[in-house]
Amino acid sequence: MKKIEIIWRELLHQVIEKGNRRFTQKEIASKFSYSTSTVFQALKVPRKMGAIKVSGRLFTIEDWEKLLYYWASIRNMEQEVKLLKHVNLPIFEIEGKMPPNIVFGGFIAARQILKGDVPADYDMVLVYASTLDEITKRFEFTKGRNNLMVLAADPYLITYGQITTIAQTFVDLWNLPYWYAKEYTRSLKEKIDELLP
Repeated sequence: MKKIEIIWRELLHQVIEKGNRRFTQKEIASKFSYSTSTVFQALKVPRKMGAIKVSGRLFTIEDWEKLLYYWASIRNMEQEVKLLKHVNLPIFEIEGKMPPNIVFGGFIAARQILKGDVPADYDMVLVYASTLDEITKRFEFTKGRNNLMVLAADPYLITYGQITTIAQTFVDLWNLPYWYAKEYTRSLKEKIDELLP
């Protein structure tokens, strides 16, 4: 994931899940050991579209929805795919056999965020991992429709827990080609609207 996306994920996480809307560029830069110019670049387009307002050293998220949809529209998951295979096991069994050092994303993350109240069944397991070693040891890959996708985990992802943030889950599902992914993004948007006044 690009540095600017890591910054957007943090900002959206802070707004949606923590209720924080005000930040300094220095604070975000130090959190990720990035330069303030990297943070400045990450704010450039959101600032132009009115999603972020900068005043002095502070900046405020004015329209989280614009930032969320902008990120969703430019996300390129294909560059991060490390493994895309078919495993001849039921979906819940694939989930259960995952090693502990992965982060669940996509439909699994959405299921947990939505507390099991999901809009449709799903047949794709999406996880983030820094290496494939443990995953390839646990599964036998066969011919068939791909139902396991492993994406490269950035070094900060695990700090959010065992599932992707609400914003990242939304953005990833937005970029999946399955018909039911749209139902999941709709449910996640409703969840965000509940969380935010």
